Amino acid sequence: MTAPTNRCWKLAARPSGAFKPTDFAWAEEPLAPLANGQVRIRQLYLSLDPTNRGWAGPTATYLPPVPLGGVMRGIGLGIVDASLHPDFRPGQLAQGLLGWQLYYQGDGSGVTAFDPLPGVPLDAYLAVFGHIGATAYFGLLEIGQPRAGETLVVSAAAGAVGSLVGQIGKIHGCHVVGLAGSDEKCAWLTRDLGFDAAVNYKTGRLRPELAAHCPRGVDICFENVGGDILDTVLSMINLRARVVLCGLIAQYNDELPPPGPRWFGNILLKRARVEGFIVLDYAKRFPEAFAALGRWMAEGRLRYRVDLVEGLDQAPTAVNRLFEGGNIGKLLVKVSEAP
Repeated sequence: MTAPTNRCWKLAARPSGAFKPTDFAWAEEPLAPLANGQVRIRQLYLSLDPTNRGWAGPTATYLPPVPLGGVMRGIGLGIVDASLHPDFRPGQLAQGLLGWQLYYQGDGSGVTAFDPLPGVPLDAYLAVFGHIGATAYFGLLEIGQPRAGETLVVSAAAGAVGSLVGQIGKIHGCHVVGLAGSDEKCAWLTRDLGFDAAVNYKTGRLRPELAAHCPRGVDICFENVGGDILDTVLSMINLRARVVLCGLIAQYNDELPPPGPRWFGNILLKRARVEGFIVLDYAKRFPEAFAALGRWMAEGRLRYRVDLVEGLDQAPTAVNRLFEGGNIGKLLVKVSEAP
């Protein structure tokens, strides 16, 4: 079998501030024939995530930095094209670290093959039944530990993770308030997803509006943003509040660390718990999350939305939409056609 030509984005420079087109280099290269123990996967959808910015930097995060000249790291969904690996067979779906490229070819590390579930759209494997859904599920339920009647505040609530977190909070009986960056996003949260309230933090009235929607204070903060938004929520936390530190997207493009929260002392006074987490820590329990998420979707209690970009060539510019607040729901790039 003739090996196909791969198309990919390679990391050409360490980004300073937001990603620039010159941080990446486009390459078209013929793939070598498969060796024993290797698999080739044609990517269908590429997930764009805030962690892409950390991976492109010079220092290790929870994974080592992408080497200069290497294919940009990314999570994707694909179909097994050819295999000399015992855990992969042609025609299966595969999800994991496929990279910013048309074809993944390697030993299958960081990639899982599976058979499709009846009635599940392909984009749902990245929007719900993957790292996004697992992040929302374990972050809220394991660290946030929601109880009926408590107030949950979710920042970046119209994003992929935040939109699921708020709905899971409602399923568990919480009063849910979402923070988002436009009136359109806020309307989607309350009208379509069932949030009790949503606040547009860009109006300059975050503190009074959040206080109005949280008359009994804040018991759980699911934090995706950091900065002034986190500081405002910390000023309103209740005794024994839980702060789930999922992301700090407001500072990912900063060259220097920002000042700490002014209301940090409230963590002491309220005996609150702040805990960060990386979803990979729960990898062995992903089936538990997917079973619950699937059940809630089947019951009509959980919805998702995909913001789709056409073409791998658009990835270097589309990724900045995450930091500019330009997406609603899960930001995906369509890389190739589904079979």
